[in-house]
Amino acid sequence: MDGLTESNNGVPEAHSGWTFVTNHARVLAAIADNHHARIRDIAAHCRLTERAVQKIISDLERDGYLSHTREGRSNTYRIDPSKVLRHPAEAGLTVASLLSLLVQDEQDRSTLPEGRRHPSTA
Repeated sequence: MDGLTESNNGVPEAHSGWTFVTNHARVLAAIADNHHARIRDIAAHCRLTERAVQKIISDLERDGYLSHTREGRSNTYRIDPSKVLRHPAEAGLTVASLLSLLVQDEQDRSTLPEGRRHPSTA
């Protein structure tokens, strides 16, 4: 159930096909965009279930990529930008370098007119 998205009526539906970006990277980018985001908001942004986001956050915290502090009823997340990515093919690349691509892309998408959402294909 961890890789499921939710349809408009809240019922999870399976994602078909593959993607270029992992769910872990999506969640990390969503947190980079808003360090005070609720799990519910991260899940909606990433099109994942709340349960999947909780597991991903747990993975990221366990391996030192992410930490959080409790502030009242909410969490504030802190990303360690100096952590090196896990896969040997990305040896030496840091979280900061990954996020610079993903977060910038998100900003670009939100400022482009509707018909030009993918500048690399224009």
